Amino acid sequence: MTDVTITVNGREMKGSVENRTLLVQFLREHLGLTGTHVGCDTSQCGACVVHLDGKAVKSCTMLAVQASGSSVTTIEGIAEGQELHPVQAAFREHHGLQCGYCTPGMIMTAVDMINRHGSSLDEETVREELDGNICRCTGYHNIVKAILSAAGAAQPQAVAAE
Repeated sequence: MTDVTITVNGREMKGSVENRTLLVQFLREHLGLTGTHVGCDTSQCGACVVHLDGKAVKSCTMLAVQASGSSVTTIEGIAEGQELHPVQAAFREHHGLQCGYCTPGMIMTAVDMINRHGSSLDEETVREELDGNICRCTGYHNIVKAILSAAGAAQPQAVAAE
């Protein structure tokens, strides 16, 4: 067992984990943050995307011990109290989800995209950068529409909790 300390959604969290514990397992099983999903176990679907030190990563490809000392933001940490993050609001407004299973990873990927590209984000870039996120329910049209709407409405902002 290895002791880890990770700042998750602005709160320092500590735990003892087996060295093989994935970050997604630590978040879900040790901290009870189940908004981060496991969809494929092969790093192809993107349902497990979180932000590590402000950058989108697939938490099923990283060990919890590798994240020790870092800051992680999950889908649970991007809203301001009861007020949805602009990307969450855009997904709701533009019907960018159906079953909702991929939605947390899509939203976390979108927030990262918007933080990097801002209002200059275009449809081609969104579709290209969603390549690592799979939605089995939609044709992505409304997901892309939601991301472009949020990019036009919101200035790039860091979502890592302070």
